[in-house]
Amino acid sequence: MRSRAFVPLLHPPRSTAVRVVAVAAGAVALAVAARVELPLGPVPLSLQTYVVLMVAALFGARLGLIAIAVYLTAAAAGLPVLAGGASGVERLLGPTAGYLAGFAVAATLVGRAAERGLTVAGWSRPMLVMLAGHAVILGLGCAWLATRVGLREALADGLTPFLAAAAIKSLLVVASLRLLAPRSS
Repeated sequence: MRSRAFVPLLHPPRSTAVRVVAVAAGAVALAVAARVELPLGPVPLSLQTYVVLMVAALFGARLGLIAIAVYLTAAAAGLPVLAGGASGVERLLGPTAGYLAGFAVAATLVGRAAERGLTVAGWSRPMLVMLAGHAVILGLGCAWLATRVGLREALADGLTPFLAAAAIKSLLVVASLRLLAPRSS
């Protein structure tokens, strides 16, 4: 049984001005989340994936993807929005490029799931959606990193250290959405 979708920027429909401000706020939130980091080698642990999944769930696939694109465009333009205050095209194509690409794919996946009502009913289905979003980000990130450092090192440095954090952040996204979603009566 599918629940009613909770995508505040789509239901009810919002004005263009509200959507533009929300997309900008999503990109800024992602930049702030990049600053909350724990350096772990070539890939830092940050709050970015939490924000990516929250933005996707709250904005839907299209606007969530646009917010990620605005963030990545800001980085390409030289604004210090990436982890560690990094920026520039060379950083976008560096060791973390796969994770950044994964942001866009995960935002689309989670946003579509949100539009179908799969991110708010109960705990198990929303958790699976968020874990899938994290799996996409980590999978693409690790695959790209493996092209630079080899598979063994990519798994050791680009996947394994992030698995527990991905589960915790998935749980936090689901809990956050449950707090934000209107109660059924």
